[in-house]
Amino acid sequence: MSRLRPVFAWAALGVLLAAGVAQSATALRESGSIQPPDPRTAQQMFADAPDGVDPIVTGPVSAAFKQRQKDANCDTAVWPNVPRACYPD
Repeated sequence: MSRLRPVFAWAALGVLLAAGVAQSATALRESGSIQPPDPRTAQQMFADAPDGVDPIVTGPVSAAFKQRQKDANCDTAVWPNVPRACYPD
């Protein structure tokens, strides 16, 4: 029986790993309803701020939002050419 203990341990680990992969795939599939980007420019969205709006968020944000800002090159954006993705929803 002691010879089978490692086999059962590896089998349990494999089941847990498969369940995690299945859960991640389901979450990705459900979140597949990506909204199209907002066609308005930052200047149009913030028309009442003629000098511009800083896209830096000072509060807590998700890792996905930080990645979205990184992908949109928000740290180098200059007003009025600031992508909509730089601002939180």
